[in-house]
Amino acid sequence: MVGKTWEEVSERFLQQTFAERFDLIVAIANGGIIPAALLNQRLNVDIRLLKINLRDSEQRPKYEHPQLVAPVDFEFRGKTILLVDDRVKTGASLAFACKLLEGAKRIKTFAVNGKADYSLYDEACFPFPWIL
Repeated sequence: MVGKTWEEVSERFLQQTFAERFDLIVAIANGGIIPAALLNQRLNVDIRLLKINLRDSEQRPKYEHPQLVAPVDFEFRGKTILLVDDRVKTGASLAFACKLLEGAKRIKTFAVNGKADYSLYDEACFPFPWIL
């Protein structure tokens, strides 16, 4: 499986445009943390973590459905949120996260790879340059 270089991914982050302004970036931990940090550098918007788990480190399903592994400990009601994950395979984690964030004014999704409102790539799985 051929990965992407930092340069390739960084260029895509720089080229990404957004149609709206966000009050908050919510990263699905752990995969969304690095992409959310990169977006924070561009958008200068606070980041919060939503600790959800579905897959193990080898990307195999760990649970039948995504699981919340820590309470939602930040205010999101009435806010426009950019919900960030690294890859979207089935969309189950994003759908679960959106349900957890009911009460937000608007939620837009972002993925480095996969189907989302905003995504850098939508192709076969590839290793990210930040995975050691």
